[in-house]
Amino acid sequence: MSRLVRIAAPGLLLAFGAFGIWLAFAVGGALTNVPGGTAVPVALTVATLLVYLSASVVIGSLALALWALSSSNPAYRRTIDIAAGSSVVTTVSAASAALLSFMNVSQSNFSASEEFGQQLGFFVTEVGLGQAWLVVTLCAATVAVLCVAISNQTALFFVGLLSLGTVVPLALQGHAAGAAAHDIATNSLLLHVVFVAVWIGGLLALPFILRGASDEVASRVLSRYSTLALVSFLVVGGSGVLNAAVRLGSWSALATPYGSLIIMKAIALGTLFIFGAWHRWFFLAKPRRGYGWFIAVELAVLGVATGIATGLARTPSPVADIAAPDPTPAQILTGEVLPPELTLTTYLTAWRIDPIWLAVCAFGIFFYIAGTVRLRRRGDAWPVLRTVSWVSGLLLLLWITNGGINAYEHILFSQHMLGHMALGMLVPILLVPAAPVTLAMRAIEKRSDGSRGAREWILIAVHSRYAQIISNPIFATVNFVGSLWFFYYTGILRWAITNHIGHEWMIIHFLLAGYLFVQTLIGIDPGVNRLPYPFRLVQLLIAMTVHAFFGLTIMSGQALLLADWYGAMGRTWGPTPLEDQAAGGAIAWSVGEIPNAILAVVIAIQWSRNDTKVARRLDRQADRTADAELEAYNAMLRQKSRVGDRS
Repeated sequence: MSRLVRIAAPGLLLAFGAFGIWLAFAVGGALTNVPGGTAVPVALTVATLLVYLSASVVIGSLALALWALSSSNPAYRRTIDIAAGSSVVTTVSAASAALLSFMNVSQSNFSASEEFGQQLGFFVTEVGLGQAWLVVTLCAATVAVLCVAISNQTALFFVGLLSLGTVVPLALQGHAAGAAAHDIATNSLLLHVVFVAVWIGGLLALPFILRGASDEVASRVLSRYSTLALVSFLVVGGSGVLNAAVRLGSWSALATPYGSLIIMKAIALGTLFIFGAWHRWFFLAKPRRGYGWFIAVELAVLGVATGIATGLARTPSPVADIAAPDPTPAQILTGEVLPPELTLTTYLTAWRIDPIWLAVCAFGIFFYIAGTVRLRRRGDAWPVLRTVSWVSGLLLLLWITNGGINAYEHILFSQHMLGHMALGMLVPILLVPAAPVTLAMRAIEKRSDGSRGAREWILIAVHSRYAQIISNPIFATVNFVGSLWFFYYTGILRWAITNHIGHEWMIIHFLLAGYLFVQTLIGIDPGVNRLPYPFRLVQLLIAMTVHAFFGLTIMSGQALLLADWYGAMGRTWGPTPLEDQAAGGAIAWSVGEIPNAILAVVIAIQWSRNDTKVARRLDRQADRTADAELEAYNAMLRQKSRVGDRS
């Protein structure tokens, strides 16, 4: 691609991003009657746009380095250098935005006085918004240093995770964080900004990565970026719809200035879908003349969408974030009204969407089925029951994280415990027999150019030293049963119940802990050191005993766990908080023991089948050698008998 394109691409992105901000302010009226003037809000919005765009380049460049390029390719180091330079821009922009945010919130002018410095220090260390900007600044600075020092792809993966810290804190502190349906708004915004970053950043890095590349290399890189862009488009579109629904509240709100901006973003997204289709159908097979300018125009559209999104953050939503005049205890604690009484009907029909786990389950089902279809097309068999098991497990996970349990677990301790036990025991029993790693190894094509695709990264993860430690049967058992006590009898319980990040961590931890425990007992996938069958039963018996003791402890406890939350919810229906806690203990006992009993049966069946296989193998060996081993053993016994007779 020409040097002119490489200059024009980022220029168009910035210019049209600024145009998008102007459009958002003109239509949304965010700068109308602003106390203290518009200079600081405008400067803050521009600085925020620079943060998002530069952070996107960091994330997108690292994604391409990890997914599309071999470490021996000269473009690999160039891509990391792009990420390093963009991190510096992010650091400076975030520091400026932090200062401007303080000036905007405090309505004060910049000063070199000691008092101004003390107030600014308090803002970035004690106030949530200031802390978010401080985290972004520190993450960006750290990523800049690490990108200069690191070139190993495995180490770069963790740098890529750290780079998410340049956008995630802003999403958690974003416009939707104080809205109704807080969890939906926050998670959808989080998905939105992360995948927009992959999309924009990767596209902006392409002209520099493909500089001097052959047609073969360019086609390969473009194909891999196209996959990332397609997934990003789906996630961005879905999360955008959910977030807009929360912020608009009704269809009539589309007629408001905020709704008009939402429509403009939707039009931009539709235009980008056309660009994506054009890219896959026309340019993907072979890079053609004009592709560089195609990227530049696409970046211009993305710039407009990003600018509008940045301006939306300062535009009043039709659903005002105004506290109720006489809030109920549930509204004070959770930000939402108390749900209706828990009945079978409400339990089956209530939904509380978690966009993150909705996306995880949807993509998990799609890619698993796609893998089985690929195997069958090339003539390989894959058991249908494994597919049924995987789909059932993810559908159960979807309901736990989005259905009735998620709707009531922040109100009733018993439902929280049911969700916890189902995540740790029921879901893994369905997912582990599906052998997803084995399917991935057979269905995903092995790369031959030295880069790392899904298959290569899965193999690295499965065979890593860390994976060997956490999948060790002893560690997996201690982690599985010990987490119960550590979670419920320390401050982690409060963090997981009252904090959004804590809640997501709880789901991930207990799902993985249960998956690894079940994997050590009945797993099929490679990479796990499993005990002999008799010791697996002992391992399971230990877990059953601790589970039962834990459930009995909760049932018989007279002190209410998290009394200022579950005991202060103001429920007028259902059991008392202490009775509900006792019900939670009974759930921990029963829901924990029933899957354990199922595991014991499965282990016994596998043990029996293994003995049968061993016996058949020995029989075949005896047939091949005419019972040579048996004859040698009998000869040894006869020899010993003769020696004994002589003595």
